[in-house]
Amino acid sequence: MSNSLSSLSPQDALVAVMVAVSVSDENIRTSELVAIERMVNHMPIFASYDIDRISTVAQTVYALFEEEEGLEALFGLVRDGLPERLYETAYALACDVAAADGVLHQPELRMLEEIRGELAIDRLHAVAIEWGARVRHITV
Repeated sequence: MSNSLSSLSPQDALVAVMVAVSVSDENIRTSELVAIERMVNHMPIFASYDIDRISTVAQTVYALFEEEEGLEALFGLVRDGLPERLYETAYALACDVAAADGVLHQPELRMLEEIRGELAIDRLHAVAIEWGARVRHITV
């Protein structure tokens, strides 16, 4: 993992979770990448974030997905870099990426389930977050 990060800033961790959802089905969709870039460009939590770091974080996620225990390692990095108060934010961003192309694929649903478990997202909160993502990304 030559171009991986040994630690993540809170914003890096949020980007890593979004990228993980995008690559979970091994088919990174343009709509998902656009969604990630749009969120990084417009959300207050990313106001001071260097957008060029997205590709470095993405490369780290890609490299970890190639490793046997990579998902565990990724969640370790995310939990180390992300304050607990931002766990639900991470889940909300992950849901927005998953919903960006209008279709939730099985691998994405499994990844969201994994994120819920790893970040101990309360089930009721998760349902509300998922509903919000669904209605934000619905098409006419």
